[in-house]
Amino acid sequence: MSDAWEGLLDPDSRDEICRLIDDWAARELAKEDALVAVDRQEGGDPVTGAPRWYLRLRGDEKEFVTVWLTLRQRTLHYETQFMPAPETNIEATWEYLLKRNADLVGMSFSLGPEDAVYLVGRVPVVRVDDDELDRILGASLAYTDECFPTAMSLGYEGRYRRRPPAERAGAR
Repeated sequence: MSDAWEGLLDPDSRDEICRLIDDWAARELAKEDALVAVDRQEGGDPVTGAPRWYLRLRGDEKEFVTVWLTLRQRTLHYETQFMPAPETNIEATWEYLLKRNADLVGMSFSLGPEDAVYLVGRVPVVRVDDDELDRILGASLAYTDECFPTAMSLGYEGRYRRRPPAERAGAR
């Protein structure tokens, strides 16, 4: 595979951004707070061979929220699988999610593989720092906790039940 990074992000800059993300993730994991697991995959992006990070957060409405960070040629792409493809009230579920997009900052709901619903966003690599990484993970967790119950109630009518308050992360 040719170096898809050539001319866009030099190897030293790419390594610096990777170190920044690695160091930030290690610090956050050491806090033993919302972030409970981190894994880095070299060449994890099947298209560009770019590094990817898997970050697992403890959620309230979903037990865990997994965020993938992918370092691309000019951007840091981030995504989380929000929910499986809706099975009931499909149009109403998508209408709800599309209307919610207007209120989200830096992320949007999108159709992903297997018709699953994803929260996705990207930021220019020049903006990647600790504060931006905090914002990305905080938004991923907050938007999931905020929108998941309604989306699942619509998309899985009669089958979805919210987690009891005693089982949510905030109750621990």
